[in-house]
Amino acid sequence: MYSKKEMDDVTWSVLHIIGIIAYAISGAFVALQANYSFIGIFVLGLTTSYGGSIIRNVVLDIPVSDIWERQSLLVVLVTLTTILFVKRNWIHHWNRWGYFFDSIGLASFAIQGGLLAKSLHHDLGIIIIASMFTGVGGGMVRDLLAGRTPLALREEIHAVLTFVCALCIWLGWDSPLELSVIVIFIVVIRMLSVNNKLKWKLPFKHSYKNAEEK
Repeated sequence: MYSKKEMDDVTWSVLHIIGIIAYAISGAFVALQANYSFIGIFVLGLTTSYGGSIIRNVVLDIPVSDIWERQSLLVVLVTLTTILFVKRNWIHHWNRWGYFFDSIGLASFAIQGGLLAKSLHHDLGIIIIASMFTGVGGGMVRDLLAGRTPLALREEIHAVLTFVCALCIWLGWDSPLELSVIVIFIVVIRMLSVNNKLKWKLPFKHSYKNAEEK
């Protein structure tokens, strides 16, 4: 039988691998969509995979060098190299698969950020901040490098879902089954929110003009 610490380590490793693969694919597809060269594919893939973790470690005052692991770097590089051989005419599938991989990365990285903050005995506020920056930080850097407005700034659902992850972690959801439920829930809700027929949005006014008229 595995001890709780060993189970936590395995869970963390699985979440980390899932997150970096999903975000590497997400970054690579954005680079392909922007017609970037293979250098752009690697840059956006790497920044999407590690950008959120770098911001999180800075916020939590943890050495940034802690995120560089040989195994995870190898996984990202192999993933990005594989994508180089993807036919460019597949890019029109981005709206379907891009959001899917982005949602997986959002969920797994937000959970990682929350787990790390909780392991350092931080309160709910810091857990929320760690989840948010880890979950959306890499995607924001990716979008800025691609010359477009970050999705996290256009879709409120991003922040709300990271808050949900943080709250679950704060409440003690840390078993593999519970974390899997969180990931599935986040991915389903995010995919429903970008559905062309549903387009879930929070009831906030987005423009200064609308606020004035009201």
